[in-house]
Amino acid sequence: MSFGTEWDGPQVPVSGDGQQAATAALASAAYRDDKVVKIKEADNEWHQSTVKPGRIRLFEPNLGEAFSRAVVDRMLGPGRKPLIQSFGSEPQFVVEHCLAANNIRRERDNRLTAVTVLCGLLFLPGLIAWLLVFQLRAFVAKRDDKRAGTLATVLLLGVAVLAVLFLIRTPFSGFWAWYARAAVVLPVIGWYVAKQICERTAKDLRARWDGLLSGSSVGIKVPEAVPRGPNQTAADALRESLARLTAEQQSNSVFYAGPKGILGMGTRWGSWQLAEDLVPADPGREIHPFRSWDVIRAIHDQLTLLERGPLNTGGFPKPSVKHWIVTPIAEKAGAVSRPEGTDVEAFQVKPHAIQEICNKQQFGKGDRHYLGVQWTLWDGQLVITMMITVTVLHETLRIEVTGHALGPVNGLFWSKPEAPTKEVSKTFKPWETRKVSLPLMTTDEVVRLAVRAPLTWYPPLLNWLGGSLGLPEPFGLRHAWADQPWRHRFMADDALRAATPVLRVVHSAAIKVLAEHGVDTEKFGSRSSALSGAIQDPTPKKADLYDA
Repeated sequence: MSFGTEWDGPQVPVSGDGQQAATAALASAAYRDDKVVKIKEADNEWHQSTVKPGRIRLFEPNLGEAFSRAVVDRMLGPGRKPLIQSFGSEPQFVVEHCLAANNIRRERDNRLTAVTVLCGLLFLPGLIAWLLVFQLRAFVAKRDDKRAGTLATVLLLGVAVLAVLFLIRTPFSGFWAWYARAAVVLPVIGWYVAKQICERTAKDLRARWDGLLSGSSVGIKVPEAVPRGPNQTAADALRESLARLTAEQQSNSVFYAGPKGILGMGTRWGSWQLAEDLVPADPGREIHPFRSWDVIRAIHDQLTLLERGPLNTGGFPKPSVKHWIVTPIAEKAGAVSRPEGTDVEAFQVKPHAIQEICNKQQFGKGDRHYLGVQWTLWDGQLVITMMITVTVLHETLRIEVTGHALGPVNGLFWSKPEAPTKEVSKTFKPWETRKVSLPLMTTDEVVRLAVRAPLTWYPPLLNWLGGSLGLPEPFGLRHAWADQPWRHRFMADDALRAATPVLRVVHSAAIKVLAEHGVDTEKFGSRSSALSGAIQDPTPKKADLYDA
């Protein structure tokens, strides 16, 4: 199944490519039609979304509408705050699907606006009367009373009977009699036309939703990102925002938020320390000078070879080995600030600055250097990161290896669209039930969309009336709705099994450098052997929560 074969905007990997399943699941939220409060089901211990209530229920957005608007505003809006990297996913893919979903809904809303004006605003008294009826019906239907649904239906039928009587015996005469009749009938005709428009759009949105989760190619049309002339500054601004998003995704600067771990990489589940004094191997000679960077560079070279092994048994896929600059922030910080200055270019801390931080910023205020080895597994559902830092304080060299794991995208994003149905008793066998298909668009939903349509040109007013979705801050698409991997047997195994070979490679490379520089490595070797034995059965825990 394929949609939108004419691509009218930036092209991105399709959802079936390699590790893109998690990305596609997140992108599917742009097309969903659930209640907006359902996003709260995806909250986790550290990150929660906020559903901001509106003032009039008829203007309330659904999940797809609220999600698309919130993500586009947060990730592409002018003057936006810095974002957290989405490891294991492609944020631009998600954002462009949000833009595409907004465009589809905008086309629908333009048609609905025309219908609302012709069949509603020109006959405003009738429109207001019908809206009051639906608002009252919605108020009755949301009561906890079991008879609420029946009462709401009876109310609507009663008003319909009164409307018919009004048409037959209107109290007006002449022009106003015909206007009064039109004010009663045309809003109903407008509702029918609006229903056809809404159903066509709903089927398109649901097909895209299903296509993303099924691994099909779902085309993205973002015409506003393609300049049609020299004066289209809005298109240029959007392209620059998308380019900035991609550049920030590649940044080598991350943030440590206390118990939340490194934002985007998941919580720290394990930590192993090797710390011994630097003693000359030959008591009569001094140690050859070296720096932390020399040890880190040797470790880096060995970690890039992790996919190699003595046996042809599969083993590790090729890892991503990268130097990171880690900035500490408060656990409840609502925003982050990326490094700036001459040592930073396109969100990347330059190599000479990384080396200087590695060698000099090991104690006290300032950013810290970590070497990370990362795997993206399970179609992007599991991101394993092992971080290594080397510090030298006085005569003690410390090698710290920590494990971080980012689990799968919450199950909410994996649910596929289902046709609305209800169970009813069989006519001649009341003890048996059967499923009956329901219309895709309910009466209330058509009214909601038709009422919202004229106001979509000014989102702040629409958000004030109907409410909006507040994203978890500091925001990153991937970690905001991630579950822990420990309830998944094989994901947990993968995270735990990666720790042992990484630790041993790190220690082996470091001890080799120490030996080359005339350091007595006996104690380092003994401590390494002890850690190597202890890590054979690692136990995940909340390593950043201290009982102190």
